[in-house]
Amino acid sequence: MYVPSHFKEDDVGKLQQYIRDYSFGLLVVADDDGIEANHVPFQLNSEQGGTLGQLQCHLARNNPVWQRLHDGARVLAVFQGPDAYISPSWYETKAETGRVVPTWNYLAVHAEGSARVIEDPNWLKLHLHQLTDKHESGMAKPWSVDDAPTDFTERLVKAIVGVEIKIETLTGKLKASQNQPEKNRAGVKAGLDAGEGAHNRAMAKFIS
Repeated sequence: MYVPSHFKEDDVGKLQQYIRDYSFGLLVVADDDGIEANHVPFQLNSEQGGTLGQLQCHLARNNPVWQRLHDGARVLAVFQGPDAYISPSWYETKAETGRVVPTWNYLAVHAEGSARVIEDPNWLKLHLHQLTDKHESGMAKPWSVDDAPTDFTERLVKAIVGVEIKIETLTGKLKASQNQPEKNRAGVKAGLDAGEGAHNRAMAKFIS
């Protein structure tokens, strides 16, 4: 990913939080058999000190891509936060010089590392509990994996395989008009806040 210095985010704590906030990511495998991308929900484990953390996800056993992940295969996980079109009409300098063009603001995090396949049913059950509990926590009546019949969930566990990725590099890019003068950034923030769509308002929060 091309990251100019003024858009680079290298605070590990922030990058890990972005992964948690936008945890539905893209698992990319590239090897002699070609390039394949799968869209999956991830769980980040960052409790071990001195490391960038581990990403955990699962794939359908019928998905042949997991068979390409043995022997510590290197993979890329891509996470994308809010994004928004930026109109030149929001720049105060438009009236002064006219030397403005449209652009796009966005947040993206790339995590690269070595993967291992996990078929242990106990690991898979714990992973599914953690993943579900996280996303059910805000529900009025949270659903638990334990709410489903045991024989039903055990059959489903047999139909998936787990993947754990030891993160070795984290690359973050936050393009939020940092290269613009303060008066232009203020205009962009106001324009996004006034626009339609939650993605515009979400992007506006990153502009200071």
